Amino acid sequence: MSHKGDSTSCKDAIKKWASESKEDPSQAKKVLLICLIPSIKKMDNSLNSLISCEHLGLSTNCIDRIGALPNLKKLKILSLGRNNIRRFEKLDDLKDTLEQLWISYNSIDKLDGLKNLKQLKVLFMSNNHIKNFDELLKLQECDLLEELLLLGNPIYEDLDVTSRRAEVIRRLPKLKKLDNVLISELERDAAIKGDDLNTETE
Repeated sequence: MSHKGDSTSCKDAIKKWASESKEDPSQAKKVLLICLIPSIKKMDNSLNSLISCEHLGLSTNCIDRIGALPNLKKLKILSLGRNNIRRFEKLDDLKDTLEQLWISYNSIDKLDGLKNLKQLKVLFMSNNHIKNFDELLKLQECDLLEELLLLGNPIYEDLDVTSRRAEVIRRLPKLKKLDNVLISELERDAAIKGDDLNTETE
């Protein structure tokens, strides 16, 4: 397999995956190009050959920018965790299908670039660089968003669990699950009203 410098191209990664899985990349519903040595550094156009893909895994590589995926008309899950991505971009091609975006352990500090993802239900983005709770207001346009993972972001520093959950729920009252824990109606109501759930027990 040929490499450019110390990286693996997506084209070569797909070839390797096809050889090992015995699947036709253009027909496969799930394609995992993860933990490659050398790593993938760029999401190049060869990914657009995965026209039947519903779950594309690119985690644990060295990708620094999200590439355009206009041909992936069926993509529901995009996994980009453990890369070097700094911002959301070029996701509008996936606005009608993408339901889950897994992007934990990257370097994202802003939540721009997601508002057109009208089918997005799950956003896993623990261990990024979100520093301001008001960034979450940008997710309000994702009408179907129901599960969010934010553990390991700077916004949680110096806050107890109850307080940080209230800050998130207040801005995103439609959420059903936060940081792997279901949101109760009592918790939701208290957050929206600004009540302290701990008051009665203190």
